[in-house]
Parts: sequence; C-alpha cells; structure tokens
Amino acid sequence: MATIHVDIVSAEGEIFSGEAAMVFAPAAMGEIGIAPRHAPLLTTLKPGEVRVQTPGGEEQFFYVSGGALEIQPHLVTVLADTALRAKDIDEAAAMQAKQRAEEALKDRGDQIEMAEAQIELARAVAQLKALEKLRKIR
Repeated sequence: MATIHVDIVSAEGEIFSGEAAMVFAPAAMGEIGIAPRHAPLLTTLKPGEVRVQTPGGEEQFFYVSGGALEIQPHLVTVLADTALRAKDIDEAAAMQAKQRAEEALKDRGDQIEMAEAQIELARAVAQLKALEKLRKIR
C-alpha cells in the first residue's frame, strides 16, 4: 500500500509525524483529501479538523486553528497556528468561547470586534465538531 508522510506542527511543537494512507484537511476553499503522490500544492487552512488515516485503517483526529498546508507527492506538512489532538480539546473551554463569541456578535460592536468574534466562534465550533466526530468513532 502506498503511503504519504505527514507532519503536523504548531508553535508549541510537533503534534504528529508518521505515515498515512489518506489525509483530510480544512483548506481555505473547502476540505481537501490528500492521497499518496498528490500533486504539489500550497494553501492556507481555516479552523477545523485534520484527519489522518493510517495504513492500518485507524483514524487520528487533530484540531487546527488555521495555518498553512504544503503538499508534495510523498510529504504533507501542516503548519498550524494552534494544533491539538482531538482527545486533548477542553470541551468546557470551547463551549465558553462559543458563548462569548455569540454574545459579542449580538452586541454589534465595531467591525474589528465583530471580526474577532466571528473568528473565535469559528474556532470554537471547529473544536466542538472535532470532539463530536471523535465520540462517534469510539
């Protein structure tokens, strides 16, 4: 079986390094599926979930808050602003962040505050979705 090497790193350090049969990532224009020997690509990431399918059929889930994705035929590099294993996400903190963002959007502050609230809401929702998918698999 053909594989592709995957490195997921953030400012805090390396989160994952290993072989994969398939990788899914939240690219700026939508989710992208990456198989071995994929054409080279460089794109930005939006907040969401990166899924790594190992050659053994296991799936690993990671949350990324955004960043960059570089694809080479035999290497995928995820350079994330923040990256966490889905199992390490603090659900209570994500729920609080979502509530704060929703309240800030209701208050209709200036444009900068609105944009910050929308970003915070997108990050919180992405974390909660990653947790939800992880629970369905277990």
